[in-house]
This record gives sequence, structure tokens and C-alpha cells, in this order.
Amino acid sequence: MATMDDAERMAASMPGVTEGTSFGRRTWFVGTKGFAWERPFSKADIKRFGEQPVPQGPILAVRTADLTEKDSVLAEGRPGFFTIPHFDGYPAVLIRLAAVEPDDLREAMTDGWLAVAPPALAAGPDLW
Repeated sequence: MATMDDAERMAASMPGVTEGTSFGRRTWFVGTKGFAWERPFSKADIKRFGEQPVPQGPILAVRTADLTEKDSVLAEGRPGFFTIPHFDGYPAVLIRLAAVEPDDLREAMTDGWLAVAPPALAAGPDLW
């Protein structure tokens, strides 16, 4: 299973990535665009779970290229990947790190990086 330290190492290995904050949350950027960020649940998020169990542990949000890719990622049913109503209509998935395989996390983060990276950087000969 993956950890936030794993996510940090993966992000740091990608070209042009900087770490900062957005809305007070740790975020990884390429250029000026965030592609992965810590996403704790708000009180409203928790309330929307109703009777369903709330995923525990660190949650990472990761951009997808578009809503079609988001739907595809979720349809695969890989452990740890999910969404919440707050993300309806937004191209990103949530990942419960304690339930995701490191290779799946790396793939999602790479896809998130590619979704927002400047074209010249994304087309580079040696991504990592």
C-alpha cells in the first residue's frame, strides 16, 4: 500500500514539479497547475456519506485529462480509487493511499501530470 511519502517521492521525480499549497492543502504543481493534492474530507463531505463508511487515512486527489478518463479510471474498480459528490463534473479522482498499490498510484500521478503539464514539457524526450 502507498503513503503520502510515496506520493511525495513520485511527484518529486517528475519534470518541472514544485510543491506548495492551494487552499491550505499540500499540492504538487507542474507549471502553475496542480495535478495532485491532499484532500481531507470536510464536514459536508462526511455528512454526504450518510450510512456508508467514510474512507479512512490520507486521501490524495489527482487530476485526470477529462471526465471520460475519470469515468474510465473509476470503472476499472482498482482498490483505493473513488469519487465523492463534491467532485461531480470535475476531472479528478480521489485515492485512499492505504488501499492503493504503489504502481497504480504512480500511473494515476503520471496521468495527472500529463493532464496539466505544458505541452513542450510533456513532449520531452525523457520524462523520468
